[in-house]
Amino acid sequence: MLSVAIASGDPSSSAQLVASLEQTGVVSSIRQWSIPMDRLPETPDNMPDVVFLDLGRDTEPYFAFAALLRRLHPATKLIACSSNAPQSHQTLLEAMRSGVQDFIAKPIATDVLKAMLARFADEMEIKSSSTGSKVIVVMGSKGGVGATTVTVNIGVQLATFARKRVAVLDFARPLGNVHLLLDLHPRFGVRDAVDNLDRLDSHFFSGLLTHHKTGLEILGGATQPEEWQRIAVPVLERVVNVAQNNFDLVLVDMGSQFSSEWSSILGGSRMIMVVAEANVPALWTLDRRLAAMTGFGLDPERARIIINRWHKGDEEVLKSIQKNINRPLFACIPNDFRKASEAVNLGTPILENHNNLLSNRYRQIAAQLVGIDAGTAAKKGSLGGFFSFPTKR
Repeated sequence: MLSVAIASGDPSSSAQLVASLEQTGVVSSIRQWSIPMDRLPETPDNMPDVVFLDLGRDTEPYFAFAALLRRLHPATKLIACSSNAPQSHQTLLEAMRSGVQDFIAKPIATDVLKAMLARFADEMEIKSSSTGSKVIVVMGSKGGVGATTVTVNIGVQLATFARKRVAVLDFARPLGNVHLLLDLHPRFGVRDAVDNLDRLDSHFFSGLLTHHKTGLEILGGATQPEEWQRIAVPVLERVVNVAQNNFDLVLVDMGSQFSSEWSSILGGSRMIMVVAEANVPALWTLDRRLAAMTGFGLDPERARIIINRWHKGDEEVLKSIQKNINRPLFACIPNDFRKASEAVNLGTPILENHNNLLSNRYRQIAAQLVGIDAGTAAKKGSLGGFFSFPTKR
């Protein structure tokens, strides 16, 4: 991930560049500097990897600053941004003399910007893959296995028990149900984010979220099936990237949908939780979903299998599953129909702190995800307990 700074004399233009940078997913931090500037705003040892010069009509102060920066910190990449391509030989010559290495035209296409930054990251041997991802995707092996319930309750435990800043993005099709499980009424949702990509930065994104009293923040899903006709799935990666700049963890509820067009989001995630039940249809689709992930070029070791609505009588079946998929299960969530049904119908997460297997299990999963002690760890080796295996990223 790259550290970036923007040197600009135009706050509006600088804000647009911030939005584009946050959507690339390869930027860890963005600093904004004001031009004109006669000295470096920070010590040379703390300089960003890349500096964008957001050129104004008078290019002299920008190139003077670039020359100063190049002299004191030669390793920093310098990129000039201009609404007009440099038309004169003199402008190009001044840019080269000041140390500018490339020009990019405004308005800046996010894909072009991402490709440029990825090239810089490779040149500087800075890793910009899913290693530092904050994204956890949750999907059902089929419809009706409780993927949204799992997403919401893990998110709540991460926010309350683990004290993390957590966002849930409701990308389930055809309709999102996350808000129903929390008794929320979002004013904005995923379509609003996609429709405003040109100004979608951390600040704008925060205004689209709906706050829950547990601390969880929700980006509402589609409320009408036809909304997905206006949402291009590859563009959602840019929404996810902006979310990562705001939160410690981002949970993406994908429902049961699955196709190659989701590969960029899945490939950029830290973990993919696949929720199934111990019955033939769910396990049949689970096996094929894992095979499809490999076919899409995704690392199968990134998948974590969660068996929902588990009964003690399912143990032999689960042993067989682990043998067939050649990996242990990540977790088994016990079946408590009364408690789960009541929580769904009332729009309240499962939060009891004592003597409740269901809430304890969600707490254990949250603890595992952030590497803390749940205080109620189940015995390893019991199929009804909590599974873990080496994390590969």
